[in-house]
Amino acid sequence: MKTSFEWKYVMVFSLTFLLAACGGEKEATKALPDAPVYTLVFLDKTQSVNVNKNYVNEKYRQALTDIMENNMKNKGDKLEVYFIHENTSKARAMSVMVRSEKENTDAANATDREAIETAYSMSLQKEKGIFLRQLLAKLNQQNTGSSNLSTDIWASLPVIAKAGESGADVKVYYFSDMIESVKGADRRDFHIKPPKDDSQAEEEAKADSKKLEQYAIGAPQVTIVSPFEATASSKENNPHVTHYWQTLFQELGGVSIEEL
Repeated sequence: MKTSFEWKYVMVFSLTFLLAACGGEKEATKALPDAPVYTLVFLDKTQSVNVNKNYVNEKYRQALTDIMENNMKNKGDKLEVYFIHENTSKARAMSVMVRSEKENTDAANATDREAIETAYSMSLQKEKGIFLRQLLAKLNQQNTGSSNLSTDIWASLPVIAKAGESGADVKVYYFSDMIESVKGADRRDFHIKPPKDDSQAEEEAKADSKKLEQYAIGAPQVTIVSPFEATASSKENNPHVTHYWQTLFQELGGVSIEEL
């Protein structure tokens, strides 16, 4: 039989072991790095979106600046740009990745830590400045070829699915009016035949999701940056088209869409 001293010893030892285990677990959790951010930007290069309009250009420039600032923060964060037109999935226009890496500061004193932080911040800002200039140049690049006659947004889905395979946190941005316009018996042309109400939009989106379910897009964050002003009429900015895309993405992966 254990004496009271022995029981106290066992309890202290057990408590110490438990605290150490919990502390180790916290340290292990703390040490796990965040998943990198994989940003996909789809820029509409068709006739229906004119980035030369002051409102559109200013809105798009600010949105792209915000994306660069918020999504490209750590080594491994990636951004790719695709042009939306007749051949969207083959129209990659830009691919960049953050290379800047902060030195380990665990053993550094306060002065050295501040110097390391400053050096890293300057290196990262320099990278982001270069990336942003390239990105804004892509925004203003004109498409005068015949590919600007079709808008194949469906073709963005395999691109999103491939990004999802990386295990990164995928964020998708469409700089577009989202007017799908592709000729063919099994395609949609919203210029000619847009959904007349939300009921039709849902019906068409659910039917189309069956054709597109082969693309496992996962659960990316999707944002539509529309070229329309707040005063635009429903004829210009058709809310049923937006509802079509909200339903389609919901059917494909339970994805919710934010519209700016």
